[in-house]
Amino acid sequence: MEEEARPIRQQQLRINPTILDMVKKEATRKDHFPLPFIDQMLEKLVGKSHYCFLDGFSGYMQIHIAPEDQHKTTFTCPFGTFAYTRMPFGLCNVLSTFQRCMTSIFSNLLQDCIEVFMDDFTVYADSFDACLENLSKVLTRCIDTNLVLNIEKCRFMVTEGIVLGHLVSNRGIEVDKSKIDIITSLPNLASMQEVRSFLGHARFYRRFIKNFSKIALPLSKLLQKDVEFNFDQPCIEAFQEQKS
Repeated sequence: MEEEARPIRQQQLRINPTILDMVKKEATRKDHFPLPFIDQMLEKLVGKSHYCFLDGFSGYMQIHIAPEDQHKTTFTCPFGTFAYTRMPFGLCNVLSTFQRCMTSIFSNLLQDCIEVFMDDFTVYADSFDACLENLSKVLTRCIDTNLVLNIEKCRFMVTEGIVLGHLVSNRGIEVDKSKIDIITSLPNLASMQEVRSFLGHARFYRRFIKNFSKIALPLSKLLQKDVEFNFDQPCIEAFQEQKS
């Protein structure tokens, strides 16, 4: 072999994207079971005297995969070939499947003493004794269904707490100050990706921002097709006003 000769690296063969989409569509059936509406959950929780915030341990891993379907999760690593026996992260429909299971477990307690969003469970009541009684119902249901909680992340019999990025208490709904501190410390945005990310976070708290759409308009225009990115003075003013 000549000294200047170099082996040619063959490009990795990839399936045509169109064919891949067809394969995915045929191989997977989407489960459209909905997640709870965050606004409705928060409105249900505010104004209570006591809360218990419970967290499911290892989330999806508490859901068993049917033996006849376990081979579909087969993967290979340096230590051999394995298949999951419990539902891992990343599979199609895991969000819907998990929420469906949690809704089924607490079906007769929902809208009465508990709100469930994935593996976050919030028990509530208008008095200490009532909250203690509701907690007993929920824990009994967990025992009956072998649902395991993460004790390190649970908080019991408190008067306020964080639910999906919001502080709920008998005072009402407030922003999570730790999240706001991160947003307010952001420097001026330098790309469309940063604008899109910022607006996504800001929309999460739009209930606290009067005339949100009007204020955000200069930033939203930057995301329009064929618009040159120019973070000009109107954008800076809109950015600063939303942060404040």
